[in-house]
Amino acid sequence: MGFHRPRLSRLAAAALIAGGLGLGAAPIAGMKANEAFARGAPESFADLASDVVEAVVNISASQTVEDKRSGLPNLPQGTPFDDLFEEFFKRRQGPGDNAPKMRRSNSLGSGFVVDASGIVITNNHVIADATEISVIFTDGRKLKAELLGRDPKVDIAVLRVKSDKPLKFVKFGDSDKLRVGDWVMAVGNPFGLGGTVTAGIVSARNRNIDSGPYDNFIQTDAAINKGNSGGPLFNMAGEVVGVNTAILSPSGGSVGIGFASPSATVMPVIDQLKEFGETRRGWLGVRIQNVDDEIAASLGLGSARGALVAGIDDKGPAKPAGIEAGDVILKFDGKEIRESRDLPKVVANTAVGQEVEVVLQRKGAQVIKTVKLGRLEDGEKQASLTPGGGKPEAAQQRKALGLDLSTLNDEARKRFSIKESVKGVVVTQVDPNSSAGEKRMQAGDVIMEINQEAVTSPADVAKRVEAAKSAGKKNVLLLVANAQGDTRFVAVAVD
Repeated sequence: MGFHRPRLSRLAAAALIAGGLGLGAAPIAGMKANEAFARGAPESFADLASDVVEAVVNISASQTVEDKRSGLPNLPQGTPFDDLFEEFFKRRQGPGDNAPKMRRSNSLGSGFVVDASGIVITNNHVIADATEISVIFTDGRKLKAELLGRDPKVDIAVLRVKSDKPLKFVKFGDSDKLRVGDWVMAVGNPFGLGGTVTAGIVSARNRNIDSGPYDNFIQTDAAINKGNSGGPLFNMAGEVVGVNTAILSPSGGSVGIGFASPSATVMPVIDQLKEFGETRRGWLGVRIQNVDDEIAASLGLGSARGALVAGIDDKGPAKPAGIEAGDVILKFDGKEIRESRDLPKVVANTAVGQEVEVVLQRKGAQVIKTVKLGRLEDGEKQASLTPGGGKPEAAQQRKALGLDLSTLNDEARKRFSIKESVKGVVVTQVDPNSSAGEKRMQAGDVIMEINQEAVTSPADVAKRVEAAKSAGKKNVLLLVANAQGDTRFVAVAVD
């Protein structure tokens, strides 16, 4: 597993150099002669490394944990005799030996200085749960660090050390200017070996590895290993364009797939952590999902784009602004939303309290709303929605769309553990060969709307489906809730 970069043959390399020096060889098509040489591999990374390596540090984080096997000999674990061995040796212990024994656990990572006064950046996971953090410099000095703030969502922590002399530091660069194929250099502390320099290229940008809500990683084939976490990724100008964060590897070692958080993502977070000790992200108060081709066709979007609003937080900023479930957010504060994961990043980077313009697609027409953003951290602390009441109607049964449908009465709520706040028509059985089955609908799901019209009975569902067929539509768009009330849109074929 891993990527392999092809090397130029000597003949091809000579042609590139000749073209760059104007010696008569033809440059690559579409490339100016001087660009062919300028974009070649650097002769050496030595000057760049010597300029920045003093600002890269090792991070030692320690915590005190209970040693559950203290006092026992070093016996193999995971055998059927574990309990027997433990009980036997406990009986042989003297008075006071039963008290829990503690031991210190240490972890090593990397970091870098961004201010001569002693501000150090690393990954949150490097120092998480640590009771003591030390920063080790290339000259051997070891300074205790104070944690100014951390953010698990982008895996960043800001530390401060006190030094009796100004510290060598590095500056951030603009990661948005990186291109796939650009050279980059990583510096860090792999496997606890100490300062190590590796180089490679930008393999890809905007990678999503499902590590958090704001994934936007730079992928590089510069060797990144355990212990490199929190270290800097440099461009050829010696600017930090990324913070090395993760690797994809079956062995635990580098296979040429490493990931760094872009400087454009981490810099606003670092500024907030330095100023406030916490993050202050914008909050819209919507639940969203991606728009696929079938949903786009159902909504008349033409192409799959935007973020589909699947639900609205009753206490969030979106509700008073007039944003509704079923709206598709196409632009936020002038920025185009190409897919749903773009929206959380754009909203989070917008100032709390700022009024922004949101462009929506609603029932075939574009609508513009103005919303005043709240603070995400406040929204996360809010209690869940208050359950509603009301008497359920008498049960009705009907089949439609490959689904067995029933009125959502007390019996159905009890059977599927459906919250009182959920309203609609309950699915009691799903034909696995139907379009709904292929979309993973299941018994206990509740259909709340069809084509953005509320339904309260199986008859309503059948009526909406027939209306869609008569209008020549191939799909109907269902707003579906699970038993806990979490909603999503599902496009289902009417045939």
